Amino acid sequence: MSTVRPVSSNTSQQTAHASRNRVTTLTFRQKKERGEVITMLTAYDYPTAMAVDQAGIDSILVGDSLGMVVLGYENTLSVSMEEMLHHARAVARGAKSALLIGDMPFMSYQVSVEEAVRNAGRFLQQGGMDAVKLEGGRERADAVRAIVGTGIPVMGHLGLTPQSVHQLGGFRAQGKTASAAKRLLEDAQILEDAGAFSLVLESVPARLAELISKKISIPAIGIGAGAGCDGQVLVTHDLLGLFDRFTPRFVKKYANFHAEMSKAFGEYIDDIESKRFPAVEHTVEMTDEEWDEFLRSA
Repeated sequence: MSTVRPVSSNTSQQTAHASRNRVTTLTFRQKKERGEVITMLTAYDYPTAMAVDQAGIDSILVGDSLGMVVLGYENTLSVSMEEMLHHARAVARGAKSALLIGDMPFMSYQVSVEEAVRNAGRFLQQGGMDAVKLEGGRERADAVRAIVGTGIPVMGHLGLTPQSVHQLGGFRAQGKTASAAKRLLEDAQILEDAGAFSLVLESVPARLAELISKKISIPAIGIGAGAGCDGQVLVTHDLLGLFDRFTPRFVKKYANFHAEMSKAFGEYIDDIESKRFPAVEHTVEMTDEEWDEFLRSA
């Protein structure tokens, strides 16, 4: 199930980018073995995917977080397979080197193993993804094993699993008691045994995330899980300050694009109302001769 990605225009940056080797699941494993950190961000559209990819990111996650930061849902539970595939295709058109991972949405893999395999396959066949991600530990082992058995790489997701937000009682940190930490470690080992090539640890104590990373042979990618993981992932809209509803405490904002956008939109409105825009340089004109001829015939 190989993905053909279109050739972009020839700029010096894109030429350098094109020479970068494609990141694969093997790259993930090799980076962990060498002690190199894995970098990962989300993207949901073509221009963002292109920018993130050209920056040299290892992996792009088309996360179901798009339901909140792009589509305006209250949580991730409303996101459909069709919506995920729509955004996955856009990302696949923009990224050339990063490992692309599609986030399996709520109820796309929980009903049956057969449905999980079918929907995972759609991410590769119809969405242009290289791998899929799904939430849960031991209760998802059979699905992970079956999906991997068809040749589709699977990334696990433990800790704060947003699709279980109602069961967890909200967006709350996980693994803070000894028994919960033990279960998380066991789940990570179960996912590894089931064939997952890596897993995400979200909102778990830093020392627990570091221990799990050391106990398993597959890379653990942290989000709100401290610096001891094998890699890090953030939601790009949080990193850029594009999502203004709330910002998780574990996010570092590298920009405040929401404020910049509001400022730009305000200036645009002012320019229109004061007739400063459009100016002569923004306007198309015709010659006086053609205009005079038009007036004579009008």
